[in-house]
Amino acid sequence: MTQSSDVILERMMALHPKIIDLTLDRVWALLERLDNPQDKLPPVIHIAGTNGKGSTQAMIRAGLEATGAKVHAYTSPHLARFHERIRLAGNLIEEAHLTDILDRCYAANDGASITYFEITTVAAILAFAETPADYTLLEVGLGGRLDATNVVPKPALTMITPVDLDHQQFLGETIEEIAGEKAGIIKRGIPCTVGPQHDAAMDVIEGVAAKHGAPLLAYGQHWHVSTERERLIFQDEDGLLDLPMPALRGPHQVQNAGLATAGLRALSLGEAACEAALIKPYWPARMEKMTTGALVDMAKQAELWLDGGHNPAAGRALAETLKGQPARPTHLICGMLNTKDISGYLEPLAGIAENLTAVSIPGEANTLSAETTAEAAQAVGMTATTADSVEAAIQTIVAKAPNARVLICGSLYLAGHVMRLNATST
Repeated sequence: MTQSSDVILERMMALHPKIIDLTLDRVWALLERLDNPQDKLPPVIHIAGTNGKGSTQAMIRAGLEATGAKVHAYTSPHLARFHERIRLAGNLIEEAHLTDILDRCYAANDGASITYFEITTVAAILAFAETPADYTLLEVGLGGRLDATNVVPKPALTMITPVDLDHQQFLGETIEEIAGEKAGIIKRGIPCTVGPQHDAAMDVIEGVAAKHGAPLLAYGQHWHVSTERERLIFQDEDGLLDLPMPALRGPHQVQNAGLATAGLRALSLGEAACEAALIKPYWPARMEKMTTGALVDMAKQAELWLDGGHNPAAGRALAETLKGQPARPTHLICGMLNTKDISGYLEPLAGIAENLTAVSIPGEANTLSAETTAEAAQAVGMTATTADSVEAAIQTIVAKAPNARVLICGSLYLAGHVMRLNATST
């Protein structure tokens, strides 16, 4: 009897005692046993950074697909189902194909120590190498230099989104150290497009690029993006583009759109591809307004929103996005992991939300308790309570404020839980 992908994935979790252990030795060994599929990929666009990787990848994919190109895409973590991580030539990988690829990787690994992310990344690379396409988009999981995706010797393009503080326990305590890890995807002679950066991060990225002879296409130097009369204005050394505003919500998406446009221009693609990149992408749980489903029905006339941002920069971006929304009382439902800077995330939101209802993230060993999240919210000046579940939080908020804007936020893992809940029938 054929085992499901869930069974194999569960077995893969036991191959290494740590969830994260940054090194490439185990990945190289498994790739070698599989006849080096990383050398057989369609042209690769490799994306690193702290915030905006997924949104930028979604825009790039929309732009490429508008030209008729078939595009592979790899992202992590998934929200509702693992299959979301692997998109083959435009379509999410099917269960039978995923099961086969995972089984082959598990067998080739032969019980050796390897992390869950490493072996599943190798599985994605194997699937990409065996499926015809025109491009491969690889999103870094953590850092860059030692990330399991950093095994392609000559990508077509590398991209670095804004670098900020996150995952300090793995990447370093300073912006400079973290930027050094992100810049580890830069390859000799391969162009690298760079989004807006702190000066300290930009200095590091420029140093790495110079060492490798990699041409940089950096925001503020080689390209610029701004808004004017509800249009996005992009300018680089090849001229000016007058484009529609991004379909993805939030002021920070203007910067992501600029980086995606710079990337498409670096690939010698025209204005039609750049326009499609802005108006056609879909990227769930990034300030997404939920319009149908069980939780939406529960919210009745209240608006229900979902966002998976989880670090201080994401908190600032979310606050700016909320400031730009029509006036409406905003109530947060928040759950976070204990590896995150919860105060740094919540502080920008303190003056915007009416209150916060804290929840624990179901099924996550590293969740902060609802009580701890509520205490952190109170410490930054927010009115905060707890609830036993997302459903209970929604019901309590709507009973008191039927026309509220309810925003569920704080973690991609919470966002995935919410998406699964919302997909259930009422």
